[in-house]
Amino acid sequence: MKLKYYFTLLSLLSFMACSDDSPSTPDTPDQPDVPNSVEKLVTINAGKTYQTITGFGASDCWNPSYVGKYWTNSREKITELLFSSEIQAGSPKGIGLSMWRVNLGGGTAEQGDASGITDKSRRAESYLTNDLTLDWNRCEGQRYFLNRAKEFGCESIVLFSNTPPVQYTQNGKGFSNQGGVSNLKNDCYDDFAAYMGDVAQYYIDKGYPVTHISPVNEPQYNWDGGQEGSGWTNDEVARLARELDDALTERNLSTDILLGESGDWEYLYKTKDDANRSNVMSAFFTPGSSAYVGNLNHVKKLICGHSYWTDGTWDGMRSVRKQVAQAATQYGVDVWQSEWSMLGDNYSNTEFVGYDNATEMDIAFYMSRVIHNDLTVAGVSSWSYWTSMDVARWGHKNRFLLISLVPGGGINDNNDNIEKEGTFQPTATLWVLGNYSLFIRPGYQRINMQLTESLNFFGSAWLSPQGDKIVAVFTNMSSKNVRLSETHEGWSNKATSIRTYTTTNSKKLTEATVSAGESVLLEAESVTTVVYNLK
Repeated sequence: MKLKYYFTLLSLLSFMACSDDSPSTPDTPDQPDVPNSVEKLVTINAGKTYQTITGFGASDCWNPSYVGKYWTNSREKITELLFSSEIQAGSPKGIGLSMWRVNLGGGTAEQGDASGITDKSRRAESYLTNDLTLDWNRCEGQRYFLNRAKEFGCESIVLFSNTPPVQYTQNGKGFSNQGGVSNLKNDCYDDFAAYMGDVAQYYIDKGYPVTHISPVNEPQYNWDGGQEGSGWTNDEVARLARELDDALTERNLSTDILLGESGDWEYLYKTKDDANRSNVMSAFFTPGSSAYVGNLNHVKKLICGHSYWTDGTWDGMRSVRKQVAQAATQYGVDVWQSEWSMLGDNYSNTEFVGYDNATEMDIAFYMSRVIHNDLTVAGVSSWSYWTSMDVARWGHKNRFLLISLVPGGGINDNNDNIEKEGTFQPTATLWVLGNYSLFIRPGYQRINMQLTESLNFFGSAWLSPQGDKIVAVFTNMSSKNVRLSETHEGWSNKATSIRTYTTTNSKKLTEATVSAGESVLLEAESVTTVVYNLK
């Protein structure tokens, strides 16, 4: 049954949502009752559905290992900002991350300076000791965050690895000198797989929801210094996946293997640079391929990639993501986006003000563009930010972090002070990610939204599994307020209440109620989540 109330009804018009390939109509002119505003037409159709969300997440690389261990006065509040879903007196305490990506480090922290990694904060601990036993007292800081994620009800823990443990690598280091092939010793594939299986089992037995293991990260790069990593060919990844599948089966675990983690989207669907490390979907999911793993018990029809480097322009990012979606359909796989931060240097100077001139909100707006196109064009069912927290060195502002850390003793290039507790600050990227993560929960399904979309105005809509809520997220980067003129289709229940949560340069998911008879108003230069309660 159609629901049409509160708003101007325009049932004879159809509108354009670039992500839904619908025809366009112009926006209606300014309305005199809302100063400095334009009216925009939007249709939300709950009868047409797309992907179902698994979760929104972030990574515990690298600084949580120090914050969780040494920042004892701050860590509770920091974890609340990341994981809490509570809204108290109209103010969210956090952004309710439903996925937490945990680095299975290679043991370079135990090696210290001998690791060859000069930045102390880029070394990572491992549970594996030199006598090849497991020490569960290690990784204290990471375990603190894991425990807090569990306490807050985070639904998915993803264990991921940048490098095999140094005890298993060819050069005894956490970075590689092997070029485009794996740094893992040829006779240690089963050992590495067993190690990952043991860690998963340990935490699952303690009640942690370890849903996935990602054994390889950005295999297209050689990772020859600076931080942990290794190159891998598709065949090597497949060999490791087969060993890990056996290890999980032997332990009777339901944990799945998450493959891909490609350095950018294009490596997933075409031959790029090294043929042995690209065209990944075809390699893993074409029967008869030497790297075919589609028949493994713990490999679902799922692939993940990173949104780096393909996000320089609105049209460019959409073109790449359309090809991701086409390839995913061809191979019948679901797609996750597992890492993004504003890493690139290829951003259009007509679409972005540049790093020197950018405010924190400018960077958060750009993140919202990427999230939106990953969700609505690539059709990803999970989206994760890269670093949950970091020290904003070299003028990076909030490009690589959700929470900004200032260690005691101040910031320096080598991050030598990270063990000294200092101050922290949630940034605009945290709150804008929260416009999505706090309200689009696991199990929510994207539904059709039609509107005239541009790089400065866009939105998506989502239906709860119980059918009791519809959530819409709008980004309005223009200098004018936007008043929505809505048409609702396929809604079986009338909204009992409508609330908005707005993030601007001065607001942090600020709650407001839309009164009966009023239309939704999106503030200028804002990201706004609209929650329609249907019961």
